[in-house]
Amino acid sequence: MNMHRLNQHALESLPAEVIKPAYNRDAIATGIVHLGIGAFHRAHQAWFTEQRITAGEHDWGILGASLRSGSVRDQLAPQDGLYTVVEQSNGAAKAQVIGAVREVLVGPEDPQQLLAAMAQESVRIVSLTITEKGYCHDPASGNLNLQHPDIIHDLQNPQSPKSALGYIVGALALRKARGLPGFTVLSCDNLPSNGKLLGRVLAQFAEQLDGELAQWIAGNTTTPATMVDRIVPATTDADRDAVEDLLGVRDEAAVITEPFAQWVVEDDFLLGRPDWDKAGAMFVKDVEIYELIKLRLLNGSHSLLAYSGYLAGCETVADAMAQPAFKKLVEYFMQQEVAPGIAVPPTFDIAAYQAQLIQRFENRALHHRTWQIAMDGSQKIPQRWLGTLRYQLDRKGPISAISFTLANWFRYVSAVDEQGNAIEVSDPLAQELKEIWDQFKPAGNAAVVKAFLEFAPVFGKDLKHSARLHASITHWLNALDVDGTLACAQQVQAEAVTPG
Repeated sequence: MNMHRLNQHALESLPAEVIKPAYNRDAIATGIVHLGIGAFHRAHQAWFTEQRITAGEHDWGILGASLRSGSVRDQLAPQDGLYTVVEQSNGAAKAQVIGAVREVLVGPEDPQQLLAAMAQESVRIVSLTITEKGYCHDPASGNLNLQHPDIIHDLQNPQSPKSALGYIVGALALRKARGLPGFTVLSCDNLPSNGKLLGRVLAQFAEQLDGELAQWIAGNTTTPATMVDRIVPATTDADRDAVEDLLGVRDEAAVITEPFAQWVVEDDFLLGRPDWDKAGAMFVKDVEIYELIKLRLLNGSHSLLAYSGYLAGCETVADAMAQPAFKKLVEYFMQQEVAPGIAVPPTFDIAAYQAQLIQRFENRALHHRTWQIAMDGSQKIPQRWLGTLRYQLDRKGPISAISFTLANWFRYVSAVDEQGNAIEVSDPLAQELKEIWDQFKPAGNAAVVKAFLEFAPVFGKDLKHSARLHASITHWLNALDVDGTLACAQQVQAEAVTPG
């Protein structure tokens, strides 16, 4: 294997068909600090930003930050921050080397260094992809969780924060002390009204820390809402080997994605922004309807496929979509249960969007693992499923598919699959969820459903009162015990009228 690494020097020898940075990277100023520099950011926001730097907007270089581990820094540092985005569709691949990321810092190694970097005068945007749990909020209420260990730590140790909120407020405090303006804080995570949520938890954190600072932050930051969409599976060693064959050098930080990319952004920036719209982004006054469409249709269907597909032995989304029962289930879920509850803009073709999603899910070139999508379900389910569920319950509409998906999630968080094999459940509430299953399963599935629906951090306080929902999920848990996930998936449409 060729272990020569991708780096600045290696750019000259890359194949002609590989798109390379066509600008002087040393002349790029750092205008963006991004917290949570994982694969998604590198394939999405950094990819959009690369197009604008190439077009001459040289004030928007990215300083990446990891708030947990040094793995991404260790991938990128030997490569001068360079990495490849490979767009894959069935039978085709397009490679582009991205140069927008100038440096990566690791927060836990030197918190003060990251705070100082965020407080640089050139920094005008701090963006985030920290996943739902990174906001340290209660998903049911949307408020800051003051009992979160990182929040407790950060309020007691503001000079050495652990959470993204602690870093942002700490950096803003430094800027205030130096007479500098604040910055725009841009959430790029899959959360409904992510700008409002971020603004709320930042204000609540700052108020706990320093009331005067909180007042200054209120007048010196903006938190625009965004909606992001691009499927970016976790990169495998086989992917890296394939990229090495393509480039002729090793890229340990390569990301694999699909050709499709969407970014809808509320145009509310304190100190300017890149012309991302000229790279294909969409600036609007109100992001919420686009984000609702995506959360409920794309993300909701993804989670459906993740839990049911995993339990049926499907490693990837494409594997699940290759099963006719799951493909029909997703189509039914979107058309009959989700779409009726979304008031789409007049110019938006929701049927065409659903058909496009089916094609994207079937892309076998993307090895998007069901286990990866299944992570952090307790944080995702309130946004992805429960709005649809409440809409259908209110109008006495169909809930069979969503009840089936909830039954599968209950089975998944039990940490044991249908064959008796252990499931590695990655979820901040994994222990509590497994305890619910273990405690109530001996009493029967009705007891399990009752206990889960009473678990307010996920289901709030209203859904436990729905006898119809309780009966529907219990029906599917009983059926899963007898027939298994795949066989039950075939029954959902037929059962739609009776149990749910």
